[in-house]
Amino acid sequence: MSARPLSFVVGTGRSGSTALSRVLNLHRDVLSLNELLASVGSEGMPEGALEGGEFWRLLADPNPAFDRMVRSGAAIPEFLYPRRPGRFSADTTGIPRLSLMVLPHLTDDPDGLLDELAPLVSAWPRRPVEEQYRELFGLLCARFGRRAVVERSGFSVRWVPRLRAGFPEARFVHLYRGGPDCALSMSRHTGFRMISMLEEMYALLGLEFGDELTPEHARELPPDLAGLLQDPFDPRLVFDRVMPVARFGELWSRLVTECLEHLARVPQAARMSLSYEDLLDAPGRELSRLAGFVGVEPYEEWLEAGRSMLDAGRRGASLRLPPDELDALRKACEPGERALAGAWHGA
Repeated sequence: MSARPLSFVVGTGRSGSTALSRVLNLHRDVLSLNELLASVGSEGMPEGALEGGEFWRLLADPNPAFDRMVRSGAAIPEFLYPRRPGRFSADTTGIPRLSLMVLPHLTDDPDGLLDELAPLVSAWPRRPVEEQYRELFGLLCARFGRRAVVERSGFSVRWVPRLRAGFPEARFVHLYRGGPDCALSMSRHTGFRMISMLEEMYALLGLEFGDELTPEHARELPPDLAGLLQDPFDPRLVFDRVMPVARFGELWSRLVTECLEHLARVPQAARMSLSYEDLLDAPGRELSRLAGFVGVEPYEEWLEAGRSMLDAGRRGASLRLPPDELDALRKACEPGERALAGAWHGA
């Protein structure tokens, strides 16, 4: 078991988590791993042992779904690499998983860092995949002079059981945001709009979410959904689709409830809740509490930097919806709000 503090920030996404990663990255003792879990996907943490070369392929091979989004003109804001492109392209080479969101968060030269890591990681011996990740965390900590690891990915609710099993020493921070505002943000985000469309596809096909979708499946779907399976797809299918915001309230409620159920099985000392609204209202207090939990000092210069990066103007956006839409959205969010109200808020 590693003595290096390891924490995972988990939640629904669209809850201020990207901003929190930026704030954490400013802390001189924190290795902020931005969207690592989202980058590698479920196949990035298989059961069992891997050779170093096999592990490196999990990190460096492109994510086909993300490359397809880039090729289709439907990249999400979290994709950092295309904004500062290097030698990789979704149209030709594919963008390495680590390069899309993780490495550009740490350095202005993600290609150079990828080249630096490749021979080191590939030479590692065969060992359990969790040990490979711990070695990767240690390598990056040494590279950047950090001593505590905090990984943060959006839409990470379903990762909790796997992370708990693989990293029993880890701590978990549940970052959440009020339902109506969070759901409204989801409804305007390309990734969550695609998730909603995929859920609709799987329901029509009678499949489990995440099952592979084939050309045969596409022929069974209506054109507006089947078109999303093309490569590239027409981004207007996502951008222009009419989706009631209440649908995203239902998604938010499901995810929040599931996350709380998973975290209820984590020892109280290893879990913490963090409200986005509290973070906006009292950033010094909440960031200090977070720093203590993840094992670092709340340096005053870091707290000041954090205060300057948190935008309180994002609060209350749902209140500007038409009354009937807001009422429907609030009703859809009620199950999740009840689950939060009855959960371990003060843990």
